[in-house]
Amino acid sequence: MKRIIQNHFFNRELSWLDFNQRVLDEASDSSIPLLERVKFFCITCSNLDEFFEVRVAGLKQQIESNVVDRSNDGLTATECFRAVTRRVRRMVEEQYRCWREDLLPALSRHGIRFVEPEDLKPEDRHWLNNYYHNEVRPVLTPLAIDPAHPFPQLLNKSLNTIVQLEIVQGGQRVRHLAVVQTPRVLPRLVPLPRREGKDQHYVLLGRLIGSYLADLFPGTAILGYWHFRVTRNSELYIDEEEMDNLLKAVESELHNRRRGDAVRLEVEKDTPPPVRNALLATLHLTEEDLYVVDGPLNPTRLMAVCEGDHSPELRFPPFVATAAPLLKDQPDLFAVVRERDVLLHHPFEQFESVVGLLEQAAKDPLVLAIKMTLYRSGGDARLVGALMHAVKTGKQVTAVVELRARFDEANNIQWARQLEEAGVHVVYGLVGYKIHAKMALIVRRDEDGIRRYVHLGTGNYNATTARFYTDIGLLTSRTEFGEDATNLFNLLTGVCQFQGMRKFLVAPFDLHSRLLHLIRREADHARSGLGARIIAKMNSLVDRDVIEALYDASKAGVKVDLIVRGTCALRPGVKGLSDNIRVRSIVGRFLEHSRILFFENACQPEVYLGSADWMPRNFFRRIEIMFPVEDGNLKDRIRHQILETMLSDTARARELLPSGEYRRVSGPRGKAARDSQVEFIALSREKKIATGKVSKGVARYPQVKLARKPRNAERK
Repeated sequence: MKRIIQNHFFNRELSWLDFNQRVLDEASDSSIPLLERVKFFCITCSNLDEFFEVRVAGLKQQIESNVVDRSNDGLTATECFRAVTRRVRRMVEEQYRCWREDLLPALSRHGIRFVEPEDLKPEDRHWLNNYYHNEVRPVLTPLAIDPAHPFPQLLNKSLNTIVQLEIVQGGQRVRHLAVVQTPRVLPRLVPLPRREGKDQHYVLLGRLIGSYLADLFPGTAILGYWHFRVTRNSELYIDEEEMDNLLKAVESELHNRRRGDAVRLEVEKDTPPPVRNALLATLHLTEEDLYVVDGPLNPTRLMAVCEGDHSPELRFPPFVATAAPLLKDQPDLFAVVRERDVLLHHPFEQFESVVGLLEQAAKDPLVLAIKMTLYRSGGDARLVGALMHAVKTGKQVTAVVELRARFDEANNIQWARQLEEAGVHVVYGLVGYKIHAKMALIVRRDEDGIRRYVHLGTGNYNATTARFYTDIGLLTSRTEFGEDATNLFNLLTGVCQFQGMRKFLVAPFDLHSRLLHLIRREADHARSGLGARIIAKMNSLVDRDVIEALYDASKAGVKVDLIVRGTCALRPGVKGLSDNIRVRSIVGRFLEHSRILFFENACQPEVYLGSADWMPRNFFRRIEIMFPVEDGNLKDRIRHQILETMLSDTARARELLPSGEYRRVSGPRGKAARDSQVEFIALSREKKIATGKVSKGVARYPQVKLARKPRNAERK
């Protein structure tokens, strides 16, 4: 749908919704295996939940606070909220239509069905009856709603059932309302025992509870029941200037998050208007906050259908990453990194190499200290275990933990305490800033003296997400990188002022200004007739100063290619403003997460990697780093193998038009579409071909050959 923009910036919230639409488009794409489409559908729903918890909640707070400032696109908070509401309603309608008319019938054709309790065969009904009485009934709590029993405090995003019942009191029939909250400890999908070959039947837990309401409310007549769900404001509100202990403050706010102000009410399609209105009034919401859905509430839980290893024909072909060639079968990873820099492209090359280096460091008697930042580690047993073991072997171990990684706070608190109990020195960063940088420093006493080994990355230290997110990591022992890493850790753990870095660009100190300088330098080169080009890959582009610098570069003649997965406020292709800027988004099997910058720099190219998206929060409210890639072979690999492949994608890429629409990129007529992620998988397998581990039938793609340096070559 066309959206006419009156100025040079797209609305941030609407741009994000466009991204979620691209994810939903994958769920509707019949060329994608069915269970993978179900995953995309569930991800779309989960994304929308978070959007309401954070972004819509923020808009409502601005409205309530009478904020009159306009965003870069010219909308007030009220105007933006109404535009978002209209857009979300269309998206929700399309989501559930995709489920009802496409995914559900397709699953049924493959023997995966959702059945109503009353339609079951006697043997399945008997099994379900036992399941209800043994597993479900003991944890249910029916809650009456009357003057003696006020409306219960419902948890954020919990599935609830509102029941209308009738009871005889004093010879008269009196109607009442009651609520049953579905416990989160129970699976939302109840799989029935398989008795028909490979077919798998499920009963939705809400339907199961509904069929036994007479058991929960004996002596009453059940007139009807309807499921509903409340989404609440989930931002943490912490005044770091007034608190003494960040860990306790975050823990306290997590408890409050479950009871934050309601921002959305979802009800089933057949919920009567009086019941809808009663819920809205109780939750202090209006019709604008009501979403009526024709399908299962909390569809994110449908992801359970994809769990396990069943139905391989309905999934992407299995892919197991190989080790980076330089690290393969190397017993001493330090020896490799001491000789040359190593680039890791995840998930196409194993994250195992990073974990393995930390485990080797923990055991190595020559290692003196290990320091690292942890944002969303997931409490990985091997990673956390390596840090704990390092303490036992007498090493100094420091972990800079960011407790406030949104929606991971509870997990972070848990394993942060485990680290502290094991003797790891745990630090919670700087007041007022989230620690988003991805950095590990290992100090080792080599034969020729103290050497610092550094891992820098674009993604989190999380072995699970490293299998599904595209990220890049760099292993190096360059002296200047080690010095910068040391100084940054000292800044995070001690009391000192930022004094600048030799190689790193660090937010909130100089990343924004130095990035603007790099963009403006390309514009100056273009005006002087020198080589000028910018290629940048990121998740979000919102910062106004950076966008305006890119506009100026475009007007100077710089060709700018942007690969922006999600929100993009820049408007490309506008004559006289952004003629030379092209924006594309890639949504594929893996979540595009890496941040990569390439500057032609008058034929002296520079490449940077890092943790920061181009947003005010990353530039000014987080600790972020961008770092250069200085090995010429690795620069070539990033420029020609990684970035160029993504810019040539004609299968999963969509181009942003000046109108705000995203259009699928098409390749040359008669040629097969190119899928960048599929090509990266093929490259990974080609490395296995060289070792005889993959059949010769695997497709081959051009590969950048990395020349090895002499063992004692001097680094520049």
